[in-house]
Amino acid sequence: MGFFEKLGAGLRKTRDTIFGSITNMLTESEIDDDMYEELEEQLILADTGADVAMELVEQLHDVVRREHLKTGEEALAALKKIITDMLRAEEDMHLSGKPAVILVIGVNGVGKTTSIAKLAHLYKEQGKRVLLAAGDTFRAAAAEQLCVWAERTGVPVVKHNEGADPASVIFDAVQSAAAHDYDVVICDTAGRLHNKKNLMAELSKISRVVNKACETASVETLLVLDAITGQNAISQASQFIDAANATGIVLTKLDGTAKGGAVISIKAKLGLPVRFVGVGEGMDDLMEFDPDAFTDALFLREE
Repeated sequence: MGFFEKLGAGLRKTRDTIFGSITNMLTESEIDDDMYEELEEQLILADTGADVAMELVEQLHDVVRREHLKTGEEALAALKKIITDMLRAEEDMHLSGKPAVILVIGVNGVGKTTSIAKLAHLYKEQGKRVLLAAGDTFRAAAAEQLCVWAERTGVPVVKHNEGADPASVIFDAVQSAAAHDYDVVICDTAGRLHNKKNLMAELSKISRVVNKACETASVETLLVLDAITGQNAISQASQFIDAANATGIVLTKLDGTAKGGAVISIKAKLGLPVRFVGVGEGMDDLMEFDPDAFTDALFLREE
């Protein structure tokens, strides 16, 4: 199954419920106040959030007026472009460092460890040498789980004993990667509750030690969110972003929700690009996010 087909299959729940209805409604409607009102209601149902739904409708209204659009088909094409532009990242991930370090953060239960394994698999398939760091030292099971995934993926892991300083684990992993010519270091961190200030301070500490370990390292901090929790994930995310200087989002379980509109509001509200989306349980089901392909799959019309 190709990239677009896999993405389309992963978005089936979202498309078959809300966005399929939006597609049908727009193509069958006249461009009038009723159309705009119904579109706003449908977007809210899709979990974009009321303010983002309103913004999308206002932008569409402006495009229709400016470009003198006449038909629902033209309005649909304009809406797709607006959403695609909204989702587009201002810049690519910074993976030019030697090594490129990816810190993976997020609360327990969002699919953080499996996302790390899938990221490792993705980069290994691209021909990169990958090293994992077991930075969740609060639970022995966390390091064990990461080691199981690492063995399946065929990549090594740096780990310390339970209770060790997480920053020291990551420091050692980055130094080891630099010494042994690894391209990418993917670092696990404890799944923290977002209201624990001391644990948030620790995330900030982890971010700082990377460059102390290796001056040529680049750092990306990816926050893992569960698509099924939708708008709740966004409120949870904002404090993580501030504490850890997050640079991008990994959105898991997109295939398990009918409310894929959360992808749009994540970018609009958090100001962070979605870097990867999970559309299934297989090792190949974590995909680099492509705004054009995502929007096309969201509004795909079944033959």
